[in-house]
Amino acid sequence: MTSFDVIGGNARGGTLYGIGVGPGDINYLTLRAAALVRDVDVIAFFAKRGLQGNSRGIVDPLIEKGRPELRLEYPVTNEIPPEDPSYQEQISRFYEESVETLSGLLRQGKSVGLLAEGDPFFYGSFMHIWRRLEASFPIEVVPGVTGMSACWTRANAPITWGNDVLSVLPGTLDEDQLRRRLTETDAAVIMKVGKNLAKIRRAVDAAGLLARAIYVERGSMPGERIMPLSECPDGDGPYFSMVLIPGQGRRL
Repeated sequence: MTSFDVIGGNARGGTLYGIGVGPGDINYLTLRAAALVRDVDVIAFFAKRGLQGNSRGIVDPLIEKGRPELRLEYPVTNEIPPEDPSYQEQISRFYEESVETLSGLLRQGKSVGLLAEGDPFFYGSFMHIWRRLEASFPIEVVPGVTGMSACWTRANAPITWGNDVLSVLPGTLDEDQLRRRLTETDAAVIMKVGKNLAKIRRAVDAAGLLARAIYVERGSMPGERIMPLSECPDGDGPYFSMVLIPGQGRRL
């Protein structure tokens, strides 16, 4: 018996479960998340075209062969900028179609577990489904360990001390905005690094924080890399990467 066998899922028919599966290491799943993954009638997950889907990969050891699954495949991811009207049109239509499919299963009395990397309510695609369905069906959201929490832990970097203020910033902000916000906070997590890595490093440097900045790639996953941002090679970062700037507040 493993720890995942201790608590039953008791999934209710006609209910959508937003299951936070954590940052990558299956050992970071909560007992509730693991039990529901095993108990729901249908496992649903988002995936990029041609790939398994990271959330689905995390829970693979818990899913028996033959389990009913629903793959929700993005029509577009990083091929075009999110600000592009074509991107917004395609993604909005994708969420509407996904909602129709999920609604059909829920009306049949199926319990559906929609997997979410990290925490479902933190920069997650699940939120777009939740917003469209929360008035029509019972929904339970199962919190998960966020990617940023895993990254600062793996980097052995306490992120806030005392009264430190933590800012979570998307790397898609323009360079001046990033620099300004970095100068106004005590500690920071910069997400959505990817193609924005060079811009982020310039903004961090301009804010006088380069000496404290840590680059984490694929935190808690296979292929994990952790290094000072100043030593990070030039070029783009992968999707699963972020920059940490630990606070320096009161230490007793």
